[in-house]
Amino acid sequence: MEILNLEQLMKLVESRQFRKLRDVLAEMNEADVAEFIEELDPDRMVLIYRMLPKEVAADVFSFLDVEEQTHIINSITDYELGKIIEDLYVDDAVDLLEELPATVVRRVLQNATPDTRKLINQFLQYPDNSAGSIMTAEYIGLKKNMTVEQAFAYIRKHGVDKETIYTCYVTDDKRRLEGVVTVKDLLMNPYETYIKDIMDEYVIKAVTTQDQEEVVEAFNKYDLLTLPVVDHEDRLVGIVTVDDVVDVMEQEATEDFEKMAAMLPSEKPYLRTSVLELARNRIPWLLILMFTSMVTGGILLRYENAFAVMPLLVTFVPMLMDTGGNCGNQSSTMIIRGMAVGEIEPSDALKVLWKECRVGILCGLVLALANFIRLMIQYPGRELVCLTVVLSLLGTVILAKSIGCTMPILAKVLHLDPAIMAAPLITTVVDACSLVIYFKIACTLLGIL
Repeated sequence: MEILNLEQLMKLVESRQFRKLRDVLAEMNEADVAEFIEELDPDRMVLIYRMLPKEVAADVFSFLDVEEQTHIINSITDYELGKIIEDLYVDDAVDLLEELPATVVRRVLQNATPDTRKLINQFLQYPDNSAGSIMTAEYIGLKKNMTVEQAFAYIRKHGVDKETIYTCYVTDDKRRLEGVVTVKDLLMNPYETYIKDIMDEYVIKAVTTQDQEEVVEAFNKYDLLTLPVVDHEDRLVGIVTVDDVVDVMEQEATEDFEKMAAMLPSEKPYLRTSVLELARNRIPWLLILMFTSMVTGGILLRYENAFAVMPLLVTFVPMLMDTGGNCGNQSSTMIIRGMAVGEIEPSDALKVLWKECRVGILCGLVLALANFIRLMIQYPGRELVCLTVVLSLLGTVILAKSIGCTMPILAKVLHLDPAIMAAPLITTVVDACSLVIYFKIACTLLGIL
């Protein structure tokens, strides 16, 4: 059947050709169906959702935004709500409940079966941003004394409701993780082969309380599709799948961008976030940066006599501060990125500092030479002033590179997010340092004060 575009689907809704619309939606990808439903007005949204075949309705529901999910929940019967919750994967149901208002959560849990409610409550008890909070309980568990033939029979019987069947985990009678085997391994061996003879006993795994960023690092390092999650007694309690890791990567990247821009992280999309909340997320950091920048003002006040003696010195302040800030931002961005992908560890601090110092010397010499030529042309006969600016620029660049590379590492050592040591904060620190360097050199070479 031909898949229609959004405009054609809207025409079917307008002309009330619901039977044809239902057939078309049944052939579409669940994510595309969810995108189409989100474009509808609230009344039609519920109508079209109820038309979906029951085997795809829950999958479509998991792709909807929280606002649309809440509206649908408030518009359907308890029976329909119970079917949605039972058909959702546990991790999707947990994500849903974490976002919904308390009154809606209560109704959702009331319409879940006792087993589902118990499992959801168990998942909700794991710490936020931990491996346990993003895992799913729908996995294939095999026994090592099974044959390949028995394993295939088990997968056919129980795999329909599992999130993935490609990677299967081998556990003992107490659910302790013993090994891993893939469907490829099963296909490439005779039916009579025992699982214990082909399983891989070296299993890369995570603990339920482990930070989700460490889970992402494991996926990136080992190119995994799934990662088993065990409790502190090594019992298998769930798996993390690659689609969940992609969501975590997007979430972590968004948080880092917001912190690097001096904002408190927001979990809502920009267009769905109120003006008041956006302002509330930005004001604290703006206040901190505003008051810390007063240090720069204090330094300028300390050397006001130098301005009075030689007003020309003032004209070079913006150039020095901007250059220093840019150099510091370059270094901090590289180090934050390196730490995020696991290339740089706190133990590498001296190596990083030595490398950035050498980079700073090279960059500083090039910038100083270019500035010296410009200043000699622009201010002939003022060699000492030119030398003051050039030496200040060289010192500022080297110091800015050093500060920019060490502050994110220091944040990591103090168990803070390195992203907070980004452009705004680095710039504030480097500005103050560059002014001190500038006026110390000016006072020494020009004999001021």
